[in-house]
Amino acid sequence: MKFTKKQEQKLQEAKSLLTALGLPKAQCNDRSAWVLLALAHVKPSDTWSSVTAPLLPTVSIMEFIRNEYGMNYKPNSRETIRRQTLHQFEQARIVDRNRDDPARPTNSKDNNYSLNQPILDIMVEYPDGNWQEKIQDFKQAVPELRSQYQRVIDMHKIPIRLPNGETIRLSPGKHNQLHADIIHEFCSRFIGLSGRVLYVGDTASSREEGGKLMLLEKEYLEELGVPPLSHEKLPDVLVYDKKQHWLFLIEAVTSHGPVSPKRWFELEEAFKGCKVGMVYVTAFPDRAAFRKNATEIAWETEVWIADQPDHLIHFNGDRFLGPHRRDDESNNYP
Repeated sequence: MKFTKKQEQKLQEAKSLLTALGLPKAQCNDRSAWVLLALAHVKPSDTWSSVTAPLLPTVSIMEFIRNEYGMNYKPNSRETIRRQTLHQFEQARIVDRNRDDPARPTNSKDNNYSLNQPILDIMVEYPDGNWQEKIQDFKQAVPELRSQYQRVIDMHKIPIRLPNGETIRLSPGKHNQLHADIIHEFCSRFIGLSGRVLYVGDTASSREEGGKLMLLEKEYLEELGVPPLSHEKLPDVLVYDKKQHWLFLIEAVTSHGPVSPKRWFELEEAFKGCKVGMVYVTAFPDRAAFRKNATEIAWETEVWIADQPDHLIHFNGDRFLGPHRRDDESNNYP
């Protein structure tokens, strides 16, 4: 692909900036340079002194690169740009994510990226000012900048206090808040002190970072006859009731579906070696979410609604809040 002289010049200047900032070789390529130009809103005929820091989602970054530099990335390249450039820019403190709302969930459609002030201060001096001196100052300040940024992110994380007293913190978001409600409200009412949390997934981070497991007691699950499973096969929360010898498989529903007949079958297959009784629960944040999904819920499962925490809805079957017999009658559940 041929570029104009001005397009090529800006591309090379952006690559030089990334190299001077100390980015790894993989983030000093053409893709990352175009992303930097988009974030700075620098067009081929602009000077670097004109830099700005708009809040840009990935799709807008790709649109700028296409319109101003003639590089037409396909829609499926969005994930590559995010994972192979923006993620590293964020780690290097070149960009801020969601400067307008640090509490925004990681998997939100409104996620955006923007250059931070120290980078803007460098760019306005490029290429004829004291930009190299400012880069050295920036590199020395990066550890503190990272620390400040992390403190802002941590402020908005959701703390979960487990029954054993340990505290974990999940990424902000409605889904993870429901995870916290399950542990704090459902477990305290319907399982009690005999409950042991064996798995909690940080849902927002898992989609962004390839499957982040905030808590997974793999060895304990194996003792119960549950083999190692991928994040996708696990329900949102697993809690073992040591008194009743029941394993609670809990799906938290804010956007994805409940324990439907299809999901019930998948979980039965994945947990077919489980030595204890299994109780299926679908958790909703409110009645509106429940009504939206009510027709999909499988029989012989339980429903819990977080904003009315003292009640359960039982979907028929031979018992209330307990495991139901499988076809294999050799399993004598309590």
